[in-house]
Amino acid sequence: MNPISTLGFIGLGVMGEPMCRNLVTKTELPVYGMDLKPEPVERLAALGLKPSASIADVARESDLVFLSLHSPKSVEDVCGQIASSNGRTHTIVDMSTTPVKLTRELHERLAAQSTTLVDAPVAGLRARAHAGTLSIMVGATPEVFAAVQPHLAHMGEATYCGDVSFGQVVKALNNMVVFMTANALAEAITVGRRAGIDAKLLFETMSKGSSDSAVLRTQGLKHLVPDHFPEDAFPTDYALKDLRLALELAKDVGVNVPAAQHTADLLEATSRAGYGRNYYPAMVKLIEKG
Repeated sequence: MNPISTLGFIGLGVMGEPMCRNLVTKTELPVYGMDLKPEPVERLAALGLKPSASIADVARESDLVFLSLHSPKSVEDVCGQIASSNGRTHTIVDMSTTPVKLTRELHERLAAQSTTLVDAPVAGLRARAHAGTLSIMVGATPEVFAAVQPHLAHMGEATYCGDVSFGQVVKALNNMVVFMTANALAEAITVGRRAGIDAKLLFETMSKGSSDSAVLRTQGLKHLVPDHFPEDAFPTDYALKDLRLALELAKDVGVNVPAAQHTADLLEATSRAGYGRNYYPAMVKLIEKG
């Protein structure tokens, strides 16, 4: 593993900006970064980020580059630009949610250009990104994991999941369970309300029993109970995209997952009904309508 003396960060969106902020303020190494929007770059530059004008500029200055991008196509395009820039980047850590198959393909392509790809998707909402307490699921060789883990530690707790792409496998299944749990809670709250039970009482009581979960306490109590599904949270369309990755993985390994498919169908209907930009527990609106 080549030495790491400079870092880069590409993608300073809702999650990427606070992740990069933690990196910039905690590491002793220089961090170069860029985003298509100037505002997050300016905010982080005030804290010590070294702004870069392009992806190639980041690659020319950074031994290791972190990615936090919104789509698989963006990940593929950025990886290609880094590899073809003739810069100093020898390791790319993809912290986006990327298909397992594409991660494996990119790993092979980049290896042919002497660049190592690490998959390190994250779990946790924006508050945990700001706090630097994200769960980070890593796919890499043990040697590479040992080299990148100290840098990931500035953003959260990194768990070694195994070979390249295994981080994405764990992330896809984590999200699958989260969305299915939100579906179950949406059904439970609708049944409870129809039966005359106060929704807050229902979920607070459930949180004291075996049905307790982080999803119940956040998506349930903070959003389903007050019927609050803002557009600036994790939207239905994003949830549907992520769940489709899990369905694709299940198909590839030959497993039938009807419960997950039901949740995907519900999310798709929720999007068609006009809630595509709303926080995804808005699926309850479709359940209420029958």
